[in-house]
Amino acid sequence: MKKIIGFLIMLVLVAAGCSKEPKPEDRLESYIKLWNEQKFDKMYEYLTEGSKGVISKEDFTNRYQKIYEDLQITDLKITFKKPEEEELAKDQDSVTYDFSASMNSIAGEIQFTHKAKMKKEERDKDNNWYVDWNTTYIFPELKDGDKIGISNVKPKRGEIFDRADNPLAYNGQVFEVGVVPGKMEGQEGSVIQQLSSLLKMSPEQINKALTASWVKPDLFVPLKKVSMDDQERIAQLIALEPVQTKKVEARIYPFKESAAHLIGYVGSITAEELEKVKDKGYTSTDVIGKRGLEEVFDEQLKGKSGVTITIKKPDGSSEILAEKAVEDGQNLKLTIDIELQMKIYNELVGEAGTGAAIDPVSGETLALVSSPSFDPNQATLGFSSDEWKQLQEHPQKPMTARFNKAYAPGSVFKPLTASIGLSNNTITTEQTLNISGLKWQKGASWGDYFVTRVHEANSVNLEKAMVFSDNIYFAQTALGIGKDPFTAALKEFGFEEESDYPFPLEKSTIGNLDKEISLADSGYGQGQIQMSIVHLLQTYTPFVNGGNMVKPSLIQNTEKSEKSVVSPEIATTVSSTLRKVVGDSDGTAHSANIADYPLSGKTGTAEIKEKQGEKGIENGWFIAYNTNTPNVMIAMMVENVLGRGGSQIPVKKVKNVYMQIK
Repeated sequence: MKKIIGFLIMLVLVAAGCSKEPKPEDRLESYIKLWNEQKFDKMYEYLTEGSKGVISKEDFTNRYQKIYEDLQITDLKITFKKPEEEELAKDQDSVTYDFSASMNSIAGEIQFTHKAKMKKEERDKDNNWYVDWNTTYIFPELKDGDKIGISNVKPKRGEIFDRADNPLAYNGQVFEVGVVPGKMEGQEGSVIQQLSSLLKMSPEQINKALTASWVKPDLFVPLKKVSMDDQERIAQLIALEPVQTKKVEARIYPFKESAAHLIGYVGSITAEELEKVKDKGYTSTDVIGKRGLEEVFDEQLKGKSGVTITIKKPDGSSEILAEKAVEDGQNLKLTIDIELQMKIYNELVGEAGTGAAIDPVSGETLALVSSPSFDPNQATLGFSSDEWKQLQEHPQKPMTARFNKAYAPGSVFKPLTASIGLSNNTITTEQTLNISGLKWQKGASWGDYFVTRVHEANSVNLEKAMVFSDNIYFAQTALGIGKDPFTAALKEFGFEEESDYPFPLEKSTIGNLDKEISLADSGYGQGQIQMSIVHLLQTYTPFVNGGNMVKPSLIQNTEKSEKSVVSPEIATTVSSTLRKVVGDSDGTAHSANIADYPLSGKTGTAEIKEKQGEKGIENGWFIAYNTNTPNVMIAMMVENVLGRGGSQIPVKKVKNVYMQIK
């Protein structure tokens, strides 16, 4: 009996299995799932024999992949709503269903609805449903024999202006110099030699251009772009019969070396750069910001290319599949005063150093200068190998921007120590410290280490200490403040804080203050204290704003931001001592005194050496502002001033700038 029941169950199962016919909607659903996953090789197995006869598996897979890659297809979504249960006639061998597709492309969103035809076919004695595929499944407009084309409209790069709308980087023209090979016949060697000299290209580079696969005797072969200002060289070039020139678009930097590190330059995108930004709409034919604000604001300045995807027909007609309008880059307006920028740069020519200026009341940056510099016009047109080598090997490193780097500030740091000492009552204006001699140490535990000073004076109060720039006074003040309060107060002044200044700045750091010697040295701007010239200017803004520190800005119409770091009384006290530094005949910056233009300021000489007793290098600092009308605050640092005048070098240079603008 049990055997009979088991046999009957088996018959029922077999019958049930045999009655379950494949459904076309299930097959299409599986095909669409693979499509959404872009598993094109597996999709091919779902095609009818007729479809496979038209396209091979390799061509099918490659075509989908190439189209989707070329069009940068993302967010692919193919949808198909399965129909309600419906009975197909027993002899019905085809059925059609609607499906929808949506995707994003290089030219924007593409959407379409289409019909999928399913056919029943017998394979290996089994019936199943297959997709009767043709090229319209990729896009309905894409018929057999059609091709897909992509055209781009390059956006105009946004231009950069100073506060008075003077263009600092604009889209202009240069000469593209080239030759017509056919006109060189019989004089190739001579012409190439002259071109090599005038264009600063090797003969090998010129020959490589002339032997490119596309070159024909009567075609213009471009070799190099040359500035339109280079009139003498252009005249020499066009005197050569085979040479021709034509005007082409290029980025122009009218203020050349004076603003090179600030503005930067553009150049052709490299493979490495493209790999980093390929998901942001960049292509291999784009230019990209290489340095400075051209690099920092590249995406804003670049704009977005206009892109049109077309279906090109064999008869020459075409249909637009998707289109995205061009978006020109946005202009950038800076707070920079290019006239002041040039004045500061001209003072620094021949030196390695940096100068910067802000309006200490509004926080607007007026100048950011680095010296030595380079010509950004030549950089964007292309340095020759010799020019590039000279720049790289120059001992003063002209390609290095200095205004965003952090340096030991030396004595220009002392007003901060004074502010902190006054705030926590470690010192008062009346208090004097009994200091004798030119060197001092706290005790025998310091071994052979001493803090030294230049001017000997006893009974030193805050005013004298600032006027004479007394290292010992400020070392003792830092020790009196203590490590933790000193560190906490410096953090209020922005130390150890990542800056959101538009031009990336190195963070100003305090370093390790665990040892008394380190804390003492930090009190006068040595030890491990490091700060950028922009941050230095920022930390002096409380002395003209009643104790409020103003955040520097660089982009026009940035909302002013400030915070209280010291009391108004302390700010006034410190500011009055800074006036004495310049106005008092004994002040370290007295040589900057201008009779009808009272300056307040502070000098600094930062020693950079491995240990006490050995010779290192010295950087000279000076920062100043007009006491009565503090609308321009200038700071300058000149490298390697040891034996050349120390901080008096920047003192003289900053004074010269004020003499021109007062």
